[in-house]
Amino acid sequence: MTPPNQTAALTNALTRALTRALAGRYGESPAIGELREETGGASRMTWSFDVRAAAGETHGLIARVAPPAGGATVRPGPGASLAHEVALMRAAAAAGVPVPAVIAAGEIEPGTEFVVMERVAGETIPRRVLRSPELSGARPRLAAQCGRILAAIHRIPSGAIPGLDAADPVATWGGVLETLGEPHPALEFALRRLRRARPPAGRAVVVHGDFRNGNLIVGPDGVRAVLDWELAHLGDPLEDLGWLCAKAWRFGAPLPVGGFGGYDDLIAAYERAGGAAVDRAALRWWELFSAFKWAVICVLQAQRHLSGGERSVELAALGRRVAENEW
Repeated sequence: MTPPNQTAALTNALTRALTRALAGRYGESPAIGELREETGGASRMTWSFDVRAAAGETHGLIARVAPPAGGATVRPGPGASLAHEVALMRAAAAAGVPVPAVIAAGEIEPGTEFVVMERVAGETIPRRVLRSPELSGARPRLAAQCGRILAAIHRIPSGAIPGLDAADPVATWGGVLETLGEPHPALEFALRRLRRARPPAGRAVVVHGDFRNGNLIVGPDGVRAVLDWELAHLGDPLEDLGWLCAKAWRFGAPLPVGGFGGYDDLIAAYERAGGAAVDRAALRWWELFSAFKWAVICVLQAQRHLSGGERSVELAALGRRVAENEW
């Protein structure tokens, strides 16, 4: 959450920016309702609000705002830009991926970007996705739906989004670990294992980079939208499948795919929808990589808090999860 002493100034500036950005779509003087800051994101600020158009109808919208100066996202490069994220979402929609419609984008002030999207009804909190009685009928279908959606993501033409990061993820995150300046023996052993046992690389495709339970809007009919495209890049398609299957994103549930499904449903649906054939041993390797990567991200997020650059209980709590991932 934004510190209280920054909230009023930020909401006032954001309201003015939204009024300007939405004027063309909803009339010259759209009425911006109360901005309600949402929890759950550690690298973007998210606000929910209603806008009343000149004709009188009301629309539910979401505004995402880039972090303040000094609050870098967990992955540097083109994918960290909100403008880049907007391009990705539009390309994803064209490829048949369910995403919220992008309504407007701009800057609150130079260097502080925002994007406005439609507000899609549904649940995003993982434990509710896994336990809510209202979603009991959807859960058995989610793994297969995720397989079909990932196949669509991996069909996005890479040329539609210039500047996608194509760096080797093992080299990237291994390099981050080596520059942390603090010992993490379990992660060092994991990195050595990853380097020694790496499977042959698949073809390079557009990879979402954070496709998991928690970044999906789920309703009684299943997955309604895929969120948080800021870590998208070019890479092996199994990176996305391995991330979805990582233990961290099962949230205490026994099933390996997001806590809601099994490997067979995910893989069969992915392959039927046009995804490449899945080597299960390679998928297991990408699960290990996912645990390693998430642990390193947790260290980085904790350092943002401990350095004083961005004081946050949420970032501090992520630091506590480093040991969980090491285990």
